[in-house]
Amino acid sequence: MPARIAIAILNWNGKEFLVKFLPSLVQFGKLGVEIYVIDNASSDGSVDFLRENFKEVNIIENSENYGFAGGYNHGLKYIDAEYYIILNSDIQLTEGWIDPMVEYLDGHAEVAACQPKIRSYDEPERFEYAGASGGYIDFWGYPFCRGRLFQAIEKDYGQYDDITEIFWASGACLFIRKDCFWEVGGFDEDFFAHMEEIDLCWRLKNKGYKIVVIPQSVVFHVGGGTLPKKSWRKTFFNMRNNALMLIKNLPKKWLPIVLFARLFLDFAAALKFLVDGGFKNFWAVFKAYFSLIRSFGRTMSKRENLPSRQVSGIYRGSIVWSYYIRGKRYFNSLKPQKFSK
Repeated sequence: MPARIAIAILNWNGKEFLVKFLPSLVQFGKLGVEIYVIDNASSDGSVDFLRENFKEVNIIENSENYGFAGGYNHGLKYIDAEYYIILNSDIQLTEGWIDPMVEYLDGHAEVAACQPKIRSYDEPERFEYAGASGGYIDFWGYPFCRGRLFQAIEKDYGQYDDITEIFWASGACLFIRKDCFWEVGGFDEDFFAHMEEIDLCWRLKNKGYKIVVIPQSVVFHVGGGTLPKKSWRKTFFNMRNNALMLIKNLPKKWLPIVLFARLFLDFAAALKFLVDGGFKNFWAVFKAYFSLIRSFGRTMSKRENLPSRQVSGIYRGSIVWSYYIRGKRYFNSLKPQKFSK
């Protein structure tokens, strides 16, 4: 009989995180919840460590490093459960973290996925960059969070403790219905890593599902475990994948204007990298667009049955303008009426 809930951790040479954080997962586990580690062909002894120390953990071994998107897709095919919990290996869990999420999903069939409140492991009083208390996106495709606008990360005073619909849930700790995950084809493996969860949530919203944040569940995330924030590879994936996501999901009438604007803004960012001495990051922007051009036809073919209007949770303005020109540093300083319903 399949488990009702399956926790899936993707690992690639992350033995140090497994050593540090798997004990909390086992400690705060729940009866009837299966734990899986999907290994992306690690070479650091991760699999042997698991076999020797965590008999209760199921291991799925991928034949190569398929990245975040492909790694999960390949591994989740072997997991049968009503709900997947996609969990980063660098997450510190808390007692009762599963219950509020599952109880909400049980009572709201229209919700495909949700996330907990994610706070920083290193600065526990602050939100964590990759998720905070729920993700949003602006009209031009820039993602941000309740509790984090660009590099301005807020302290958590309980200001975002309401359960609310969001645009995207963080892949660091993502609760999702198995049937919904596969209904939209899982993660897009062309992304490899970065922003695949935003794309997934956008596709779910295009289907009419909702995404929510449940702040009554709290976890702590280290973050940046795979690629450093200033890595040129991270710049490449973020630039390319953001454009891929826009091409796939934007309503037809907005696609040309948004892509043209992003082309201008991304190359302005490239020049800023160059002025700051970041030649590798400067070149990564060009590599991202070369890659985008090569895959443009294939990406356009993924535009299936898109709604003609914007889905809910999009900030109908520019978060860049709000942050850098108007000096907005807090999510609750943004006008609620500017978010699409």
